[in-house]
Amino acid sequence: MEAHGDKQSIGNIIQEKSKTTDVMTSASTIATLSFYNTTPEQQEPPTKRHTGPFDARGADWRNLQLGETDLSKARLCRVDLRGVDLHGCRLEGTDLRLARYDSYTIWPNDFDFRSSGAIGPQARLNGSFLNSADLSGMDLEGASLMGAYLSGADLSGACLRRARLAGADLRYALLRGALCEETRFLNCQLDYVDFRCADLNNVDLSSAGCVSGADFSGAIYLDALRESLLGRSFQELDCWNPLTRRTTRESLHG
Repeated sequence: MEAHGDKQSIGNIIQEKSKTTDVMTSASTIATLSFYNTTPEQQEPPTKRHTGPFDARGADWRNLQLGETDLSKARLCRVDLRGVDLHGCRLEGTDLRLARYDSYTIWPNDFDFRSSGAIGPQARLNGSFLNSADLSGMDLEGASLMGAYLSGADLSGACLRRARLAGADLRYALLRGALCEETRFLNCQLDYVDFRCADLNNVDLSSAGCVSGADFSGAIYLDALRESLLGRSFQELDCWNPLTRRTTRESLHG
C-alpha cells in the first residue's frame, strides 16, 4: 500500500508540473505562465459583454478584424496576431510577450509595439531567451536581437534582413533558406549553424565569433564570403556537423 501511495504522489507532482511552463524574455525570469487546459472560448476574441482581463494565451487570431475591442490587461502571450487589425483596440497593460505579428498587423496609433515583447519586424528583443523557439518563416526584418539567446532556434525561411544580432548565441540554430541580407552577426556564436541555401547578400562574417561546424552548402552570395571563411582556423573549418554530415570546409568547397 505504501508503494502505491508513493507512485500516486509522484504522479500528482508530475501532473502539477506539466500544467505550467517558464517563459523568459529578458535576462531576468518573468512570471510562470500556463499554456495548458485553455477553454475553447479563450481561443476567440472577447465579446462586448466580457468583463475583466481576458486570457487567450497561445490562441491563433490571424487575420481577424477586432474593431474597438477592449484588450486592456488581457493575457495575449504567444497569441498569433499576424494580419490582425488592432488599430481600434485598447491595449493598456496588455501582456504581449512572445506574441507574433507581421508587417500586415495594424496597431493602435502611438502604441509602442516594438518594445511590447512581441516578435516581429523591428521588434526590440535584446537579450531575450528564445532558445529552441520555432521562428520558421517569421518576418524579423530590422529586429534588434543583440545578445539574444537563440541556440537551437528554428529560423528556417525567416526574414532577417537588416536584423541586428550582435553578440547573439546562435549555436545549432537552423537558418536554412533564411533571408539574411545585411544581417549583422558581429561577435555572434555560430557554431553548427545550418546556413544551407540562406541568402547572405551583403553579410560580413569576418567579425563573427566561432563558426565551427557551420554548414554553408548552397548559400546564396557565398562567393563573397568564401575566402574570408577559409582563412579561419583548421579547428573551425574541419569540425564535423552531425546534422548535415559534412565539415565547414566541405560546405564551403561544395
